[in-house]
Amino acid sequence: MAKEKDLSPKKSLKEDQEPDEIIVRKNEEVEDYSEDLNVEETQPKKRISNASVPVEQFDWDAFEKETVYDTPKDVIEDQYLQTLNKVIENEIVEGTVVALNKREVIVNIGFKSEGVISVNEFRYNPELAVGDKVDVYVETAEDKKGQLILSHKKARSLRSWDRINEAYDKDEIVKGYIKCRTKGGMIVDVFGIEAFLPGSQIDVKPIRDYDIFVDKTMEFKIVKINHEYRNVVVSHKALIEAELEAQKADIIGKLEKGQILEGTVKNITSYGVFVDLGGVDGLIHITDLSWGRINHPEEIVQLDQKINVVILDFDDTKKRIALGLKQLTPHPWDSLGDDITVGTVVKGRVVVIADYGAFVEIQPGVEGLIHVTEISWSSHLRSAQDFLKVGQEVDAVVLTIDKEERKMSLGIKQLKPDPWATINEKYPVDSKHNAVVRNFTNFGIFVELEEGVEGLVHISDLSWSKKVKHPSEFTSIGENLEVVVLEVDQENRRLRLGHKQLEENPWEVFETVFTPGSVHEGTVTNFVDKGATVTLPYGIECFVSQKNLTKEDGSAVAIEEKLPFKVLEFNKNSKRISISHTRTWEQDVKKEPVARENAGNEPESTQKAVKKLKANLEKTTLGDISDLAALKSEMEQNAANAD
Repeated sequence: MAKEKDLSPKKSLKEDQEPDEIIVRKNEEVEDYSEDLNVEETQPKKRISNASVPVEQFDWDAFEKETVYDTPKDVIEDQYLQTLNKVIENEIVEGTVVALNKREVIVNIGFKSEGVISVNEFRYNPELAVGDKVDVYVETAEDKKGQLILSHKKARSLRSWDRINEAYDKDEIVKGYIKCRTKGGMIVDVFGIEAFLPGSQIDVKPIRDYDIFVDKTMEFKIVKINHEYRNVVVSHKALIEAELEAQKADIIGKLEKGQILEGTVKNITSYGVFVDLGGVDGLIHITDLSWGRINHPEEIVQLDQKINVVILDFDDTKKRIALGLKQLTPHPWDSLGDDITVGTVVKGRVVVIADYGAFVEIQPGVEGLIHVTEISWSSHLRSAQDFLKVGQEVDAVVLTIDKEERKMSLGIKQLKPDPWATINEKYPVDSKHNAVVRNFTNFGIFVELEEGVEGLVHISDLSWSKKVKHPSEFTSIGENLEVVVLEVDQENRRLRLGHKQLEENPWEVFETVFTPGSVHEGTVTNFVDKGATVTLPYGIECFVSQKNLTKEDGSAVAIEEKLPFKVLEFNKNSKRISISHTRTWEQDVKKEPVARENAGNEPESTQKAVKKLKANLEKTTLGDISDLAALKSEMEQNAANAD
């Protein structure tokens, strides 16, 4: 009689667990198997009780010999494996999300176990839910722990380039995850590939804060692919431009000059403000923001501010639209009160300074020009910047006003008395004053006695004895210079001044000292064309020609060399003395006796004065002229006594 098969499956046990009983199959299951085994019904059959059987009574030998089943164990195992998908490592398969939490996503690919994938690999898709189909890459079918290892990131990366090209060819809208900022834009994860999103392609309006887009998932359009370097450029702006184009066409079709629209301040520059009119941009130039002068548009508007604007002009294609803001309010000149007339004193603020004058705003949008000639009574014109500064508050007198032309001229000097009205009383002829050097010309020096009162010191009135070629040799701009009033022309506002007239004219004394034929020691100070400059006593400079510099021994004359010079001619009116060194040693048959005869006829007192001057060979200044005057008086007195 055949041994009954034990149909009870062996229950797996943990090492630390010791069960007391084993549950076996039901009787009816055994009956089904008995039919398959063709066992006669009349033959008595051993049945396994449904009751729990102690472990020590279980027939393990029969179970291990598989006598409890009519089908072999390996056949049953093959049948089970056929219900599972065949998984090949390093291939991409499609799976189903069966569970997910904050850290992991459980994916079923039809294998005997599910795969666990980090949720970070799905952060580009925050809408992932149970039941979604996803592509996964099989890294290992079964690791050391029997775990199926999958990667969604690798699957996306392997399929992404084909997917990118497909989306680009079909002009498809794709989703991307903005990972981080970079120079000029953002880095976006699209199908596992890092694409570049330029800052100008984020939105139709300029973006001021890029960081607010990081870690966001947005829709994009692939606009450019570089197959050689595998670079991808995406755009979010392109998605909304199509919608805006329809709005833009509608707005442009209704544009009319003078039309008032509401817009949003889109961008602010130094020269104006760009306003979004609902898909169409217009520009408000800085001069059309306010009737008054402003330094920057930010003084009037702010970003994202909603404002009403008026259309001033546009081109034929209506792509360049000029807008105005100040035109929504009346012009300030139209509401200017009748109390402002010629002669009215007004208060204002300097808004612009130019070389020719300064513009003063007496109220917003109403300005007047103060010409540089109306700033000071001075006839010597200077820049307005020497008197005024931008932002300075000033009082001025209205000189002219034209409301139709919207022009006004102002003056500041009119608030002070005209110094030329009393010029004769304050600066009479021969009066001495202290002045400030203001300007040089080739013919003289302009000096200022007080604000508005200037005069000219001619170059010939600077020194009695020194030949001044240019005023800069005599003084410097900004220095003080003592002057004496020589002439006053009140009508033409001119003063002729002198400096050398502060001292007595020494040439009257020089006439008795440097007589023709007299000999004096001179110093060669400079060589010039065809001669040299020689300085005689008392600082008198004379020009000596080359032929009159010839020395008796034939040697050359050197700078700073002292030599005797003979006076050939003295001219008091032209203040010129002709001298010669050559004549001191040459024998002149015709002129020498005359010179000796004239020398013998000179009064004894004059000869003594000449000897005294010859003894003093040092240079003098204008301060020594008083000594010369005393010497002249002494000589005249001696001559009178001799008579």
